[in-house]
Amino acid sequence: MRDRGGDAKASGDAVLVQAHPMFPWWHRVRRGTRQRSSCRAAMTPLRRAVERLVDVGSRCGVPKTAGMCQDILQRREALWTFVQVEDVEPTNHTAERAIRPGVLWRQGSFGTQSAEGSRCVASRMTVVATLQQQQRSVLESLTAACAAALRGEESPSLLPASDRKSKAAA
Repeated sequence: MRDRGGDAKASGDAVLVQAHPMFPWWHRVRRGTRQRSSCRAAMTPLRRAVERLVDVGSRCGVPKTAGMCQDILQRREALWTFVQVEDVEPTNHTAERAIRPGVLWRQGSFGTQSAEGSRCVASRMTVVATLQQQQRSVLESLTAACAAALRGEESPSLLPASDRKSKAAA
């Protein structure tokens, strides 16, 4: 918003000023030096102010900014999920880090030449990212999957160990 200048910049600056206290509060909750309930209470007036400013931005006269603000307003509940749900971050940094290897691979390899190739690469990268997030060995898991395929058995699960145990018990 800020990069578009004019009314869009003013709207973006105003949202940033209101949102600035959010991250220190969030970091205290994550460190355990502040209770989630007090963070929720602190976020309530901030949420109102941010949503009011985004509503103003939706009518700013800059089409891209107005459209983006309208999209944010339609998804406003999702925007604040991190306040209510444990282990949900207020940013998308984790997701961005997870897809970064795929972006770098595509830039360095000229991508794929077919829809089937794209699905294959997407599947591989999903498996690798999932295993890395679970701190499981990619090589061991792929070796186990290949061995299972050669024996005609089902591939090992990508679910975390806790989910596999609860699924087996059900």
